Amino acid sequence: MEIGDSKGAEKQDWKVKVSNHVQVGGIETSVLDNGAGRGTRIAWINTGGGLRFKVVIDRAMDIAEAFYNQHSLAWISHGGVTSPQPFSDKGIDWLRTFGGGLLTTCGLSHAGGPESDSFGDRGLHGLIGNQPAEIISIVQPDLRAGKYEMSITGIIRETRPFGPSLELKRTISATLGEAKLRIHDEVINKANTAAPHMLLYHFNFGWPIVDEGTDILWNGQWHPRHGEENAKIFKEGNAFKKAPAPLESHLGTGEEVALIDIEADIFGDSICGLHNEKLGLAVALKFKKEQLPWLANWQHWGKGEYVTGIEPSTHPLSGQAKAREDGTLIFLEPEETREYDLELRVLTAKEDIEEFELKVNVS
Repeated sequence: MEIGDSKGAEKQDWKVKVSNHVQVGGIETSVLDNGAGRGTRIAWINTGGGLRFKVVIDRAMDIAEAFYNQHSLAWISHGGVTSPQPFSDKGIDWLRTFGGGLLTTCGLSHAGGPESDSFGDRGLHGLIGNQPAEIISIVQPDLRAGKYEMSITGIIRETRPFGPSLELKRTISATLGEAKLRIHDEVINKANTAAPHMLLYHFNFGWPIVDEGTDILWNGQWHPRHGEENAKIFKEGNAFKKAPAPLESHLGTGEEVALIDIEADIFGDSICGLHNEKLGLAVALKFKKEQLPWLANWQHWGKGEYVTGIEPSTHPLSGQAKAREDGTLIFLEPEETREYDLELRVLTAKEDIEEFELKVNVS
């Protein structure tokens, strides 16, 4: 359905047949009333173009389930959506409430494994994913006024007295009739001293978009996270950009990660994603190389836990201590702001998929 592109009489024809925008698409907020997520605020966003997804307001406005028509895009962990646990910040406690989902945000001051140094103790992937948002704006489409944009904006805080005190202002938006979502993030240092900053967008894709033979699309110089001597998948000559069948070696904690210095096109855009030829479906993820210079590709092909992560980030999963040591740690001065923009688009037309694959290969 190409709502925004309709012209003349055809546009007028459907407009006079719709009483309420929710008949076509929009944003609906609610509260989960059962299970581990009981009491958690959510927002379902229906783009009216086949793409619909659940924003978990109480979990940093991350995205849980996501569908294109009948096809699920996201991997959901056994636990699914749980209520926020702000003090799950030690060691690998973060995993206890990791629901997977299309997007889990990691940061705002640490992204990487658990660590401890003279600057403090930091658990896996930081604090922000367990913080609830204060919603400050919901904009619905207005069909009769010809306004097809919809958005939800909230503020999520990672703060304590004496600092650091970082604030994430997140807007998730879509256009009625398009199978696309946009994320605009602003990270602001609200304290009166400089604050360390790291950010990782943990996109998690699962069956059926990820299946045997699915192409995993990215381009750039890469290396295995834990060294070539320990790599079994990310080795030269291996077909690590094709999803395999579930692997016995990935039962339990089996996994591998490649760290990629992702390439960008002449506009500064980095493009990556997935293509399932059997479904005729692709997902394209676009972001600015200047904002997010690194990409991680997580592959965990366990039985009943079959997932690949495509994860743009400010740092190569180094964690705060290593980034501080090598001089790459970002420090935000008081009231300084950093902005991040990402776009995820679902493609079904053959020519659009071919163009996407070409962009990835030549970017």
